Amino acid sequence: MDRTPLAHLPTPLERADRLGAALGFDDGRLWVKRDDCTGLAGGGNKARKLEYLCADALAQGCDVLVTGGGRQSNHVRMTAAAANRLGLAATLVLSSNEPSHPTGNVVLDYLLGADLVWVGDRDYYGCEAAIDETCERLAAEGRRPYRMPIGGASPVGAMGYVAAADEVSAQLAASGAIVDVVVVADGSGGTHAGLVAGLGDHRRVLGVDVGTRPDLDEQVPAKATEVATLAGRAAPTGVVWLDHDRFGDGYGAPTPACREALDLAARYEGLVLDPVYTGKAMAGLVAARRDDRIAADATTVFLHTGGLPALFAAAYADWIRG
Repeated sequence: MDRTPLAHLPTPLERADRLGAALGFDDGRLWVKRDDCTGLAGGGNKARKLEYLCADALAQGCDVLVTGGGRQSNHVRMTAAAANRLGLAATLVLSSNEPSHPTGNVVLDYLLGADLVWVGDRDYYGCEAAIDETCERLAAEGRRPYRMPIGGASPVGAMGYVAAADEVSAQLAASGAIVDVVVVADGSGGTHAGLVAGLGDHRRVLGVDVGTRPDLDEQVPAKATEVATLAGRAAPTGVVWLDHDRFGDGYGAPTPACREALDLAARYEGLVLDPVYTGKAMAGLVAARRDDRIAADATTVFLHTGGLPALFAAAYADWIRG
């Protein structure tokens, strides 16, 4: 498929030996894939997806990108940036009431100048419905909207992580290693699905549910098969591997395990994670190593998907300080 270059690629793949030793990994077995370094308004995994999604939007002659997510959505922030790079408009649906004092990603949403549509507290599929309604309104106004699901989790968007799987494999091969498992935060499931399609086996990707989408167990394998077909690859083998025990009271809710994960990454590797996605993904990795679901000698790659702006949301300030 066509792609529109937006990301700084390839992103670094770094050894995390001090953190690995603290978690009981054999030397040289824990790595971090730095997709927080993709550029594009602060970086993150969505840049890879947007390369394919925006190419598709341009090919269809669309003039406005439409997507949505939660108040602190990284995908929303990066979609606004991609639209600006390409001379398109962006209309972004946020499942929240407009805050009186913007913090975190919302500050960047305003800076980037996107049209923000605040739809109040909605669940995952309620927000998807609001994206549909917004596309219908824009079309009625004579615009040509390009609809993206939450997180860019379409087969087209997930193609970015088929390419990322190949990138990781090539980088490890240069060090004489083969990836055994990639650990990734699971919000809408598109990144997980793309990685599985690229690596060819569900057991090589551990997705850590962050409480966004209620049907990941069905959606990830279905999407992985669709993406593999789109990429011209064989359907993935194995059974989807998901950890549903890390999101606490819900999406974005602080947990003690997430705080431990943030502290471990920061204090052993100087690696800054966020409390919504990567902190919970690292908590999943920590738990999987401690109970031997990930073996000490397994070459393990933690996918750092970005999300730093959320760390500066007002809701987390006292939690981090405390």
